[in-house]
Amino acid sequence: MLTAEQVVAANKANVETLFGLTNKAFEGVEKLVELNLQVAKAALGEAAEGTKAALSVKDAQELLALQAGLLQPSAEKAVAYGRHLYDIAASTNTEVAKVAESQMADMQKKFMASVDSAIKNAPAGTENAVSLVKSALAAANNAYESVQKAAKQAADIADANFQAVTNTAVKASQGAAKSKRA
Repeated sequence: MLTAEQVVAANKANVETLFGLTNKAFEGVEKLVELNLQVAKAALGEAAEGTKAALSVKDAQELLALQAGLLQPSAEKAVAYGRHLYDIAASTNTEVAKVAESQMADMQKKFMASVDSAIKNAPAGTENAVSLVKSALAAANNAYESVQKAAKQAADIADANFQAVTNTAVKASQGAAKSKRA
């Protein structure tokens, strides 16, 4: 049975964890706002430069060359923006996952301690039930670890696929820009 002190300590730990996760989420939002401000500022400056360049064009050929010159950097910047968004999300997710894993490990440790205590105080003649409980706990732990490993592998594969798609998009935009110049 839990004592009042244990309940208070558990609640305090849960509140601290909640505030820690909230801070991590706000850090992610701050990074996102900062990124968007940088992008907006850069886009405004580039729009001004592009407008000035377009107004100074003397013929259609020069205008086509100007458009082709602006296309590739825009595509690359869009890809870079997507990368930054992904990095912010992945970083925030990693932090949250670390806290969740830590909490789960702590809960598992406490649960195992209470089960061990209950097993030690089990009445005589319940050895079969005790071994059944131990076996079930071991199976549950193995299943949890397997799911955790599979989730990590899936996240790693998704990250690798994202990086590959990003690199392919950059190469395609570079190829398109080169072919328009030719």
